[in-house]
Amino acid sequence: MTENNIAATQDIQQQKVNYKLLIRRLCFLTLGAAIVGFGLENFLVPNNIIDGGIVGVSIMLSYLTGLPLGVFTFCLNLPFLAFGFTVLGKKFVFLSLYSSAVLSIFVSIFHYTPNITYNPYLAFIFGGVTVGIGCGLILRNNGSLDGTEIVALIIGKKVPFSTGEIIMFMNLFIFVASAFVFNKEKAMFSILAYFVIYKSIDLVLEGIDEAKTVMIITSQPDDIAQKVLISLKRGVTFLDGKGAYSGEYKKILYCVITRLEIAKLKEIVHDIDPKAFIAITNAHEVEGGQVKKKKIV
Repeated sequence: MTENNIAATQDIQQQKVNYKLLIRRLCFLTLGAAIVGFGLENFLVPNNIIDGGIVGVSIMLSYLTGLPLGVFTFCLNLPFLAFGFTVLGKKFVFLSLYSSAVLSIFVSIFHYTPNITYNPYLAFIFGGVTVGIGCGLILRNNGSLDGTEIVALIIGKKVPFSTGEIIMFMNLFIFVASAFVFNKEKAMFSILAYFVIYKSIDLVLEGIDEAKTVMIITSQPDDIAQKVLISLKRGVTFLDGKGAYSGEYKKILYCVITRLEIAKLKEIVHDIDPKAFIAITNAHEVEGGQVKKKKIV
């Protein structure tokens, strides 16, 4: 087989992989949009509780005009997606556009299903969890339902505020507006729902076994490293360190584990060196290496 034939075969295989990945993403985007639509129409909307961003604005406009919610969730996102096309790329815009279109279909479908509860306490909790899980699936597959996040991302590059601060500022106006459209009590329930949605999204994106980075300062680094390699099957990296007070040079152990392995790691370290110093922090994203996180999607 010639080099050209080999290259052509590899290109075909890569295209197949890309198509499979795209189909997989579209399936999960559809599932995420369906879950969001269910949470909106069966928990939040019937109780006049809103989400932040475009969805929140859409719920208020639908309430004021009587037009279908799906019309606003789709149409209001279009200018924001067009605005972010050159910055975020056509793939992200396509997946976000697909997510918005599918969401508009599902909210129209679930609009005619019986409402589950009119208790605002149950509505903001279960609605927040449901919408958060759906949004998490969409975000995890490179889509988005909120055009305000795109604007915040672009504006954040030009002003001395973070993207999160800009989003919070915009949502503040949205929740204040909901107090006038509905009432103050509904606005407060909306803020609680937004908090639940935010935490549910984190759970989907990070998972219950989210990665943790660990740094261990010990007088017995080799023994601990060997035990971690054998017991946890995790790679360990040695870093060179020097104590500012003692002036002593020490090996610092660095490794990445899951949250479920923290207790076992502490047990290993303390059994070998009870005086060891352990620092554990969150790792928001990990790729490669030996850490295999359980994937939700």
